[in-house]
Amino acid sequence: MFRISKDSPVYYLTAVAKDRLPAFRKDEIKNIVCKAIDEARRSAGFLLLAYVVMPDHLHTLVGSDLKPSKVEQYINGIVSRRVIDFLKTNGHTRSLEKLRHADRARNYRYSLWDHHPNAKLLTHEDVVLQKVNYIRQNPVRTGLVQKAEDYHWSSVRCWARKPLEDEPLLVDIDQILWRA
Repeated sequence: MFRISKDSPVYYLTAVAKDRLPAFRKDEIKNIVCKAIDEARRSAGFLLLAYVVMPDHLHTLVGSDLKPSKVEQYINGIVSRRVIDFLKTNGHTRSLEKLRHADRARNYRYSLWDHHPNAKLLTHEDVVLQKVNYIRQNPVRTGLVQKAEDYHWSSVRCWARKPLEDEPLLVDIDQILWRA
């Protein structure tokens, strides 16, 4: 069980697509992102407490003994690899060109992310719940849906205890040991 505290904070992570490109606009890519987040969770052994995949960024709430930068490395690295592989395999050359950068070490030609790490440590349950609500309302605030529950690529239904049969990504909220 995971108890939110100063000794075991929740990480609120935000990853923004390069130049705010709507890299996750298409449903198929949002599904790939969800599977990649799940793969990162299994590989790194962290708890995923909440998430939302927006057209140009994603938010995650994570519980882990790893440093936030290591969790970001797992999530951003696996998401990037899966999305770029999809774009290459399916001939999305225009999208790839938008992600191209000068060749770097290890032969990376594309970069999905704006490389400004954004991690906040949350040590109190009430602050975690505020971030869960922020994540929940993000698609509504940006006009993607009128009701948060209607946005498919979010943990909102899991928190309401009403996941869909085809929920793209389940979260580990049952692993939180709440104080109250």
